Amino acid sequence: MQQWLKISLALCSFGFFREFRPSEPFVTNFLTSTKWRNLTEDQINFEVYPVGTYSTLTLLVFVFLVTDILRYKPIIIASSCAGIIIWSILLWTTSLLALQISQFFYGFYMAAEVAYYTYMYAKVEKSKYQKVTGNARAAILTGRFTSSVIAQLLYSFDIMDFRELNYLTLGAQSISLIIAIFLPSVGISLYFYKVPNEEQNDSTITDRSSSSTNVKPRFSYNRAGTLLWKHFLEAYSNPIVIQYSFWWALAMAGFFMVQFYVQFLWLLIEDREVYNAGVEAVLTLFGALTAFFAGYLTSRTFKKYDLWILAICSFLQGAMVLVSSQSNNIWVMYSMYVLFGTFFSFMITIATAFVAQQLADDSFALIFGINTLIALIFQTILTFVIMTWLNLQTRIQFFIFGCYFIVLAAIYLITAIIKAVFWGNDASNTYQINNDIKEN
Repeated sequence: MQQWLKISLALCSFGFFREFRPSEPFVTNFLTSTKWRNLTEDQINFEVYPVGTYSTLTLLVFVFLVTDILRYKPIIIASSCAGIIIWSILLWTTSLLALQISQFFYGFYMAAEVAYYTYMYAKVEKSKYQKVTGNARAAILTGRFTSSVIAQLLYSFDIMDFRELNYLTLGAQSISLIIAIFLPSVGISLYFYKVPNEEQNDSTITDRSSSSTNVKPRFSYNRAGTLLWKHFLEAYSNPIVIQYSFWWALAMAGFFMVQFYVQFLWLLIEDREVYNAGVEAVLTLFGALTAFFAGYLTSRTFKKYDLWILAICSFLQGAMVLVSSQSNNIWVMYSMYVLFGTFFSFMITIATAFVAQQLADDSFALIFGINTLIALIFQTILTFVIMTWLNLQTRIQFFIFGCYFIVLAAIYLITAIIKAVFWGNDASNTYQINNDIKEN
């Protein structure tokens, strides 16, 4: 078996168990249950979950830089340790303070996800990027889908309750730690540890996992800073990158808000069967299918109408959230959530692909991190205003989330109209021109 494939399989195994968290679809039910935590919805909504949002934003930049300096593996191991701490706290503590501490670790846990992706880019040769990225994404989706299906079956057939599902999550995080410990170490990194002149002559590096070269990577702050700034300027001076990154960041922020707080909306419907995990399983499946389909939509026709498509999809997402905010039917809420998430998965795949096409080698991890950081900044602003400052009730929260996507749609609709009026068909050639420049 080729070395890159061994690395990919090991990393996919880690990703599967990291995402195997059957307790997550029911975490709000668990925390509000009088049988266990007995916290009020307001306590969780305003005092617990925001801590996770704030800590993720605070730690993301630090984690990204430290991940590169420490060469990935230590951060991957630390993320598994954080997962063990989180679910141990959920299982064996009862205080509000302990829960808030767990949210701090959850912030690190989510921020450290960047190490999962950047590890493989530093460990395998560039010709295998597409394959290992696809494998990693498939492992994540498989882990989420499997955990959601198992969670729903165990709960529906009264085999496990909300608390006992946390044991499965804890076990999966423990397995991910074992796998992480045995992952191969990385000799070079994308920025701080580079083989001299590698950034100018990347074509000579044919296999990053090979140890046959006698040239050892050297640590350099100056070279890293220069390369980071170079990649940043090259990316964000490109109008296509800006166009899709803006939507990427804002839509991701809105999606995070809906995903984090949707269980509170479902709790408003009393005397119902709980199918949260089943809904998450359907969403994961639909998201995977639409993401696969989106990978083939790279025609010139799509590129010509890209702004219109972004506007329409954002409007539909906003409409779905608005319908959910006013509905008293749990199945309508479930359906709108699945459709909302499916649209997001479809469009974020396209946005990611189009951005990646415009980037220099090795810079995707940086741009991914920056766009995620911007998304978290917007999410933090929304969290502070809606949850901490205004303390709005759940239906009003989701009404605002829906309006947020409507405004995002309006921005792209106006941009599309301006583009059509002032540039016409010439604007549709932008992609081809940029690609021709890159090739030359």
